Amino acid sequence: MNKSKLVYWISTGLFSAFMLFSAYGYFTDPTFKEAFTYLGYPDYFRIELAIAKILGTLVLLFPFLPRVLKGFAYAGFTINLVGATVAHLAKGEGISSLTLIFIAALLVGISYFYQPKKTV
Repeated sequence: MNKSKLVYWISTGLFSAFMLFSAYGYFTDPTFKEAFTYLGYPDYFRIELAIAKILGTLVLLFPFLPRVLKGFAYAGFTINLVGATVAHLAKGEGISSLTLIFIAALLVGISYFYQPKKTV
């Protein structure tokens, strides 16, 4: 396995784990429910976002899916991360509250730029 593929799979694996853990938390952890309420989102959005994160993660992890589909997953995750950043900053939280969002954005960016160029 060459260096680019290794970087791709490590970044994609870490990002996917991050998204799956957060999706699981959206379903099971009352703290996430409180966080969505605090940010001003309706409760159903938490469920929709968890489902979208699971589906997007599956798209990124299955290498046989078309690159265009992966592009939609990357776009969706980017929109999610930008939206989370705006929501936290709009609540007056400091930049330090964005540490996990920044790490996730870094991982998804690395994953995107190192994805194999081969299309299905």
